[in-house]
Amino acid sequence: MIEKEKLMLRDGALRNEIIIVTGGGTGLGRSMAEGFSHLGAKVSIWGRRMDVLGKTADEICKLTGNQVLPLACDVRNTDEIDNALAEVIKTLGPVTGLVNNAAGNFISPTERLSPRAFDLIVDIVLKGSKNCTLALGKYWIKEKIKGNILSITTTYASTGSGYVVPSAAAKAGILAITRSLAVEWAKYGIRLNAIAPGPFPTKGAWDRLFPEAIAKRFDFTKKIPLGRVGNHHELANLATYILSDYSAFITGEEIVIDGGEWLKGAGEFNFLDIIKPEEWDELEKIVRNAKS
Repeated sequence: MIEKEKLMLRDGALRNEIIIVTGGGTGLGRSMAEGFSHLGAKVSIWGRRMDVLGKTADEICKLTGNQVLPLACDVRNTDEIDNALAEVIKTLGPVTGLVNNAAGNFISPTERLSPRAFDLIVDIVLKGSKNCTLALGKYWIKEKIKGNILSITTTYASTGSGYVVPSAAAKAGILAITRSLAVEWAKYGIRLNAIAPGPFPTKGAWDRLFPEAIAKRFDFTKKIPLGRVGNHHELANLATYILSDYSAFITGEEIVIDGGEWLKGAGEFNFLDIIKPEEWDELEKIVRNAKS
C-alpha cells in the first residue's frame, strides 16, 4: 500500500488523466496505479487474472475514492488489447497515459532454456509492450490526443546480464522503441519515457525470481551503495511525475532508480569496498615502499 502523505505531487495533480497500467494487479504495477489514483487519475489495470485485478481495483478505490477499472487482457493478443482499450474509453473516457509494466522473468543459465521458455518472456515483455504502444499511439494520433507512455525497463537493458538473457533482450527492445518513437511521435504531442528500477521487492514476483534457497546465499543490499532496496512509494513518485505535466519537456529518457546499484557494478574496481580500513593502511604502506 502507498501512503498518500509520501507522494510528492499535490492533490489532484493527475485529476484529468485516464491511465492504463498493464500488469496492474500486483507488485510495482499496483503501486503505480495506486499512486496515480491518489492524485486524482482514473485508472484501468490490466492483467490475466480477473480475480486478482478485481480485488486490487476494489482496494485502491476504497483508499482513494477514485474509479479503477479492472480488465482481463493478455497483452500478447492484439484483439484483447483493442477490446480492452475500447472498454476503457467507453467507461472512463479518452485515455491519456499508458504504463507498460506487464512482464515475466526467471533466472536460468541460458543453455538450459528451451526456445519456448525464451519466447515466453520476449512475447510478454517486448511484444506485449509493442502491442500496447502501437494500439495507444494509433488511437492518439487518430483522435489528436497528446499521449504519454511510460515503460518499465531495467538497468541491464543497457548493459546486458547473464542468467536473464530473454529479459535483457526484451527490455533492450523496449528501450529502443522508447527512444525511437520519442522522436518520431513528438510531432503528435506523444511522449515516451522509461524507468529502470533496481530491487523493489514484492512478495510474489521476488519470491519466484529469488527462491529461498538462493536468497539465503546472497545479501542483495551489499550490491547497492545506499545499502537498501527500494520502497514502492519512491517508484510511484517517479512514475507520477513522468505521467504528469510537470515533466512535459522530458521525452526519450530512461531514468534509473536503483540506489546506485548498476554504477557500482560498472566500475572496474568497485569490488574493493570489501577491504577493511586497517587493510587499506597496510596497502598504503606497501604502495609507498614500492614507490621509494
